[in-house]
Amino acid sequence: MADEIGVNIRVAHYPPYTSKWNPVEHKAFPHITHAMQGVVLTSHQLTKESIKTATTKSGLKVFASILNRVFEIGRKVVEGFKEPMRFVFDNHLKLWNYVAVL
Repeated sequence: MADEIGVNIRVAHYPPYTSKWNPVEHKAFPHITHAMQGVVLTSHQLTKESIKTATTKSGLKVFASILNRVFEIGRKVVEGFKEPMRFVFDNHLKLWNYVAVL
């Protein structure tokens, strides 16, 4: 794609075990934990409803949804997929930060 659009593309992944979603969720986590305190989680729906009751003094409201999707596993990459790609890896966190160059 970098060749097609004529620009270098910087890619930065979140390291393993960190949130790939909005970092704000870390601020909401204690409030979600408090809202779910003492709740016996017997279903996905009950869990979702319990999470949605979390609020903060500043007015944060939590939105929750259930993904009813089957995710494909074991997909194979086409042979030779990476060979034509050119990447320059950053010095800091080089496994997760790199530039796809022209």
